[in-house]
Amino acid sequence: MKIGIVLSSTPGYSETFFRSKIQGLQDNGIDVHLFCFTAKEDFNLCPVTVIRKISDNTILQSWYFIKEFILLLPYLPTVIKYVKLERNEGEKWGAIFKKVYLNTNLLKAKVDWLHFGFGTIGLGRETVSRAIGAKMAVSFRGFDITIYPVKHPNCYALLWRYVDKIHVISGDILTKVKKNGLPDTIPTVKITPALDLKVFRSVLEQNEEIKKIIFMTTARLHWKKGFIQTLEALAILDSEGYDFEYRIIGKGEEYERIAFTAFQLGLKDRVQFLGKLTQLQVKEELENAHIYLQYSIQEGFCNAVLEAQAMGKLCIVSNAEGLSENVLHDETGWVVPKHSPQLLAEQIRKVLLMEQQEKTKVSKNARERVRGEFNIHKQKEEFLNFYRS
Repeated sequence: MKIGIVLSSTPGYSETFFRSKIQGLQDNGIDVHLFCFTAKEDFNLCPVTVIRKISDNTILQSWYFIKEFILLLPYLPTVIKYVKLERNEGEKWGAIFKKVYLNTNLLKAKVDWLHFGFGTIGLGRETVSRAIGAKMAVSFRGFDITIYPVKHPNCYALLWRYVDKIHVISGDILTKVKKNGLPDTIPTVKITPALDLKVFRSVLEQNEEIKKIIFMTTARLHWKKGFIQTLEALAILDSEGYDFEYRIIGKGEEYERIAFTAFQLGLKDRVQFLGKLTQLQVKEELENAHIYLQYSIQEGFCNAVLEAQAMGKLCIVSNAEGLSENVLHDETGWVVPKHSPQLLAEQIRKVLLMEQQEKTKVSKNARERVRGEFNIHKQKEEFLNFYRS
């Protein structure tokens, strides 16, 4: 069996979801080929083909068009089939000409499955799998189904007509996919993210008295991660005299806004922006943290929360999409309704006032659940069954 996976870029070292999936398939004798818009030099798990883009240089782009269409001549039956499919869907000739060029490398693919790693990547490529005689799979995560369709209503209508199987990372994402028009006749499979437990080993519970509380969040600095609401909750605790430090790992376009909010709330000296760190550096920071916060507005599932639980950290998260499946309220952590800094502050206060025995129980539950349900071996088996069934 040969599987083509389509992503925006080759997965980085810390992106264990895709890397472990590829390795797991290869270990079972499956040929995996990656199709990406950009390829990183350090990726060598499988063959990579870079998907075509439109150049700003008109003369250069004209040469690219001529070159690629000549190279497509041996695949003429596939191209004709693709053009017919697009015409049947009402696409105009000019748009089809552009699509043929952009999908050149996919139209040459000899695969049994063409799997789009994100729903939005499948847009504009809905008929490619049918044209090359492959089955089509699509994975849906948070942005694909909770944010993009808000700006582009009914954007997946054509995709539903050609997809053979859907993969989601949480039950809540599946519910939203169906609300966006996915027919009940299309098979769906939930496969959650997983951790390399060799890296994120659990640590001993911290029983000594805490003098200064260390809160931590690992996330891109983006509005959907709920940093503003988190800071507002911490400002409430600050006004009540709690001594703490909030460490944020990650970078992003919202840095100035988040940093200015911390300043306005009088938390400038309590918040540390650590930037992007390596996996081992993240682990070191987790070892020193007391409470992990992930008060997101939108979140597909969140590997960072799994990492914190694997390390035995007390986790407080919002109820955004997959987070309420990631953390079980009052069992492996605590889930707080989003958009309510007051409720978040209240939950943090409750956790801080808990008896150590109760905290230890939650920490132990979290570590055991991650070890049993979110390990890479389990994920590999689930993806193998995804393609074989």
